[in-house]
Amino acid sequence: MPPQRANGNSRIMLAGLGLLVAAIAVYAAFQLFSPPPSEVDVAYNTVSGEGFYQVMFETEAQPVPVNETHEWVLTVTTPDGAPVTDAEISIDGGMPDHGHGLPTEPRTTENLGEGRYRVEGMRFNMGGHWEIRIGIDAEPGLDEAVFNLDL
Repeated sequence: MPPQRANGNSRIMLAGLGLLVAAIAVYAAFQLFSPPPSEVDVAYNTVSGEGFYQVMFETEAQPVPVNETHEWVLTVTTPDGAPVTDAEISIDGGMPDHGHGLPTEPRTTENLGEGRYRVEGMRFNMGGHWEIRIGIDAEPGLDEAVFNLDL
């Protein structure tokens, strides 16, 4: 009789292990096909890393296109809403999951006044998660804002 009891315990352990494997598979599938986690902000409006600036971008190309060069207008203000004029703006970015940068070299081409800056040369060569880093050098200091785009 004792051998049968051990055999019954083995079946219970195998069934439990099977349920555990199935639960892990369901969880992995959910993670693979779920939208980006809530801590990844995909808004067109963000606060810079040190909190010096509020940065927003606008584009007439809606939704943000893939394989089409377009322009953005950045609006840079202080946290209390005052326009940041005469800032030096740099643009960089890429696909963190793929390990490559932007296919173009976007740059600020015009200071439109009132904290607004025209950026030309924005282009995304494939769909997926993109991270765009906006460097801002003005008073009160050097800071960086990051936009996450899921195209």
